[in-house]
Amino acid sequence: MGTFDAEGTYVNRQITERDISTSFADAIDDTFVDIKEGKLVTGTVVKIDRDGVLVDIGYKTEGVIPPRELHIKNDIDPNEVVKLGEKIETLVLTLEDKEGRLLLSKKRAQYEKAWEDIERKKNNDEFVEGVVIEVVKGGLIVDIGLRGFLPASLVELRRVRDLSPYMGKPIQAKILELDRNRNNVVLSRRGFLEETQKEKRDEFLDNLKPGQIRTGHISSVVAFGAFVDLGGMDGLIHVSELSWKHVEHPSSVVEIGQEVTVQILEVDMSRERISLSLKATLQDPWQEFASGHEVGQLVYGRVTKLVPFGAFVQVGEGIEGLVHISEMSTHHVEAPEQVVSPGEELWVKIVELDLARRRISISIKQAAEGGELAAEYHGQFEVDEHGNWVGGDDTEREAAWADYYKEVGGEEAGAKDAPAEAPVAAAPEAEVVDNAGDQPA
Repeated sequence: MGTFDAEGTYVNRQITERDISTSFADAIDDTFVDIKEGKLVTGTVVKIDRDGVLVDIGYKTEGVIPPRELHIKNDIDPNEVVKLGEKIETLVLTLEDKEGRLLLSKKRAQYEKAWEDIERKKNNDEFVEGVVIEVVKGGLIVDIGLRGFLPASLVELRRVRDLSPYMGKPIQAKILELDRNRNNVVLSRRGFLEETQKEKRDEFLDNLKPGQIRTGHISSVVAFGAFVDLGGMDGLIHVSELSWKHVEHPSSVVEIGQEVTVQILEVDMSRERISLSLKATLQDPWQEFASGHEVGQLVYGRVTKLVPFGAFVQVGEGIEGLVHISEMSTHHVEAPEQVVSPGEELWVKIVELDLARRRISISIKQAAEGGELAAEYHGQFEVDEHGNWVGGDDTEREAAWADYYKEVGGEEAGAKDAPAEAPVAAAPEAEVVDNAGDQPA
C-alpha cells in the first residue's frame, strides 16, 4: 500500500530505491573479494577429489588447488592434507588458466609464512622443528613448512649410514644456510645436539679418567679405526689400538653393534675427544709367550718373510722371531732362500727373548743340535735313543707330517726338518730385530 501526504494526496509505495552510483553488474562485482596473483587469501574447502581441492574464497568462482600445490611432500592423498569445511590459507597462482580456472596453492602459502618464520629464527639463532618426509641421496628432507635439507653427516654427532629409521620422526635442528631465491634451506641436527647436550657431555667427560675400563658398542668402522658408543659420547679406537697383531682393516677385528670392553687412554676436554684401546684389555701375546718360554727351548714355527739378513718365523699368535743369516746353517749362507722358503715350517731354538723391546732371536742351526722342547709340545714328542725329539703315539700328527713331506719333496724335505748334527764350531748368536724387519744395529 502507498501513503497520504499532509494535503491528503496519495503517494504510491516505492518498490525500489537506486542507491548505487555504478552499474548493477559492477555492484555485484563489488561484493566479491579483491584478489590478484601472489596474494594470500583464506577460504573454505568445499570439495576434494583426485583432480584437486575446490576452495570458496568469496570470489565469483571457486578456486582450485591442483594436487601438486597441496603439500611439499609429493604424491600425498589430499584427504590427509585438508578436510571438507576446513578454513585454509592459500596463495593465488593465476586468476584464469587456459581452462578458465582460478588456481590456488596451499603449499606456496605455507612457504610464504614459513620463510618469514624461518628467517626470524635464523636471525635469533633459534632452532626449527619438523618431520622427516623423505630419505634422499646424501641426507633427509624435513618438513618445516617448506623442504629443509639435512645432510647425512649432520644428522647425529657421528656419521649415520642407515637413515631409514628417521623417516616420519620429528626432529629439531639448527639452520645453517638460507637462500630464499633458490628456495634452499640447509639444516643441522648435530648443531642442535651439540648445543643442547653440552652440559651432559661435559659431565660425561668429567667422569672419564685415563686407565678406566668401560663397556660400549661399536657405532661405526672407518679406515683408521672404530668408534665406540660409551653411553654418552663416542670414543675412537685407533687402528693401532685394536689388536696386538697387525690389522689390515678395522673391519677384520670389530663390526658395528658389537659389544666391546675398552680402556680409556686419553680424554681431551677442549676438543671433546676420547681415545680408547681395545688391545689394552686383551692379554698381551708377548707377555703370554714370555711367561711360557725361555732361552734355549725349541719351538715350532712357520717362515713368514725373507730379508737380506735372515728370515722371520712366526712362533706364536702375533709373535715373530728373526733367524739371522748366521744362524741358518753350519755352513756359510749367501742368501736366506738357500736354506728356507716362505711358508715352510721348521724347528727353531730361542737364542734371545727381549720382552721389553718385544724382540726374539731364534736359530735354525742351534735347533739342529737338539734341546728342550717348549712346554706346549710336551706329550706330543719324545726322545729317541739318540737324544732326538721324535713323534709320540699321535698317529694323526704323524700322518699329517707324512703328507707334508710328500708335498714339499719327499725324503729331502724330511731330512731338511730333521735335527742336524752338531756344528764343528759354534756360530755367533743372531742380533735382535723387531717385527718391522729393521736390520740389526
